[in-house]
Amino acid sequence: MQAIITAGGLGTRMLPISKEIPKEMLPVPINGELKPIIQVIFEQLYDQGVREFIIVVSRSKRVIEDYFTPDYDFLDYLEKEGKIKQASSLRSFYRKIEESNIVFLTQYKQRGFGEAVLRTEPYVRGPFLVVAADTLVFDLDISRMPTNSFLTTEVEDPRPYGVVITDSEGNVIDVEEKPKFPKSNLIIVPYYVFDERIFQALKRVHFEKELQLTDGIRNLIKEGITFKAIRVKDTYDLGNFDGYVNYLK
Repeated sequence: MQAIITAGGLGTRMLPISKEIPKEMLPVPINGELKPIIQVIFEQLYDQGVREFIIVVSRSKRVIEDYFTPDYDFLDYLEKEGKIKQASSLRSFYRKIEESNIVFLTQYKQRGFGEAVLRTEPYVRGPFLVVAADTLVFDLDISRMPTNSFLTTEVEDPRPYGVVITDSEGNVIDVEEKPKFPKSNLIIVPYYVFDERIFQALKRVHFEKELQLTDGIRNLIKEGITFKAIRVKDTYDLGNFDGYVNYLK
């Protein structure tokens, strides 16, 4: 399965640090190391069998491309200096990069999550995974996700998120982006599996400033496509200050 990792947003919820450092590159502690969020996501998907990645970035986020370019001179330096543990970790990361096919696409204008996904249409074939690079899910199992499904979890205040209404069997009845009066406490965790019909559904959305992925999903649901909501619990939204700080506690 191909995986699309979206990392093109401005990260305004994490200003001022995100003015110069992409929020996807902010460090998180993992097993005694500090790794960028996007690396944790990449390695997690790799460990679950994904080998083809499309990473959507903006013009100001070339540092992500640089980070995913192996630097063996630096690796040699670390080993000569006796920093074996650090060198071993980097070597493992570089091996995963070299064993993967990674394409970088540029989202030239900030026109929403849906537009970032739509840009990948020429490069996608068959069912594919979409992941927002600011959310970690530690009980992730992509084998549980059928085509046309996404992850969900319950929160106390769902208003800043995509809200989901489901039936008793986990079929999605409706989704709504950041509603003032949510109809449930169940929100979308931005890990999705789509087939190619999502692209046409997004093209049919009329929007002004941003194309929302949830609007494309709503179009498909209205056309009779069944979406499944897969519940997870161990999730962290690191794209905002409170979520990032709570993770570090």
